[in-house]
Amino acid sequence: MSSLAIIKEVEKELHHILDYWAQNTLDDANGGFIGKIDSDESKNPKAEKGSVMHARILWTFSAAYPITQNSEHLKIAQRAFEEIRTKFYNPFQKGIYWSINADGTPKETKNQIYALAFAIYGLSEFYKVTKNHDALDLAVSLYHSIQEHSFDRYKGGYFEAYTKDWEAIEDVRLSDKDANEKKTMNTHLHIAEAFANLYTVWKNEELKKNTTQLLDIIDLYFIDKEKWHLKLFFDENWVEKKDVISYGHDIEASWLLQWCAEVSEDNRLIDIFKSYAVKMADATLEGLDADGGLWYEYDPQKNQLIAEKHWWPQAELWIGFMNAYQLTANKNYLNIVYKNWIFVDEYIIDHKNGEWFWGIDENHKRLNKDKTGIWKCPYHNGRACLEILKRNKEDQ
Repeated sequence: MSSLAIIKEVEKELHHILDYWAQNTLDDANGGFIGKIDSDESKNPKAEKGSVMHARILWTFSAAYPITQNSEHLKIAQRAFEEIRTKFYNPFQKGIYWSINADGTPKETKNQIYALAFAIYGLSEFYKVTKNHDALDLAVSLYHSIQEHSFDRYKGGYFEAYTKDWEAIEDVRLSDKDANEKKTMNTHLHIAEAFANLYTVWKNEELKKNTTQLLDIIDLYFIDKEKWHLKLFFDENWVEKKDVISYGHDIEASWLLQWCAEVSEDNRLIDIFKSYAVKMADATLEGLDADGGLWYEYDPQKNQLIAEKHWWPQAELWIGFMNAYQLTANKNYLNIVYKNWIFVDEYIIDHKNGEWFWGIDENHKRLNKDKTGIWKCPYHNGRACLEILKRNKEDQ
């Protein structure tokens, strides 16, 4: 497959993804976006609505607007911003509710730091295209909340979750499948992403220092320097709880940490994470199947493959291996992207209704999980399309 052919296909797919969300997910009765659409396209107007979903919609449509120049996309970003500002943001404790009911009232009111990070990420991107100072002020306020309440001043890093009043809670898990540990790779990765994106629009020296310190913490604890996979879970004293290898997170972190370092303008960290990017991409090769798809996870303790191929690791593969190609000029990395595109086109993209299916099992049978929902958003696949288009333009 030629580079020109894949660029054209990726550009079309970006518009297909955006069109699906624009045409199917707007909640005209309650505002914002419908909480859930099932795999059979049936909408659940009473489903709870996630803050992460709305923040990711905000980021995606804000980031896409400079490319599409479609005013409707900017309106959708505005819609997501208003929902976050008026319903998800807790102005009294300066936090973000994890979820709200369909009618807009708070449902799960905990402050999950992961959700605050995605709000910052989306709000910063929205500010780039609108110069809406309310969005920037809100992003900065949430940044200060994370620093005040979540940052571990004694041992470094960030704690996972709190009550709406910023009190300790027993269950800090991001999802049911996660270990109940106080410091996690996933949250630290996305705090770094959020802080870096905020720094692109708010050149605050304290923010820059906190971002570089966070990247050092990630380097110190979360990256296995022997096998180049990520370590996922730690307690408050940085004692690791062994868990699975997450191929999607490995390849996502490979390019995203490099980007965060580049935004921070720290040459030492840029050199470190550029070298790590290729090593982590090489480690991810373990998860590639012969059909070009990337497996979900592997449990080394049980020597067991979680034999599913979800949508989001495929999207992150595009960026991670394209980045490895740009760093090395090794076309083998580029060919992995091309082959995975063919896999995604055949098994993951819903050519009839639009958007991407959740994934497939080892027999290429479709997984009947959400089409849209708290975790199923246009962020991974939308961002993959945007990054491929941007990186192709940079190479020209």
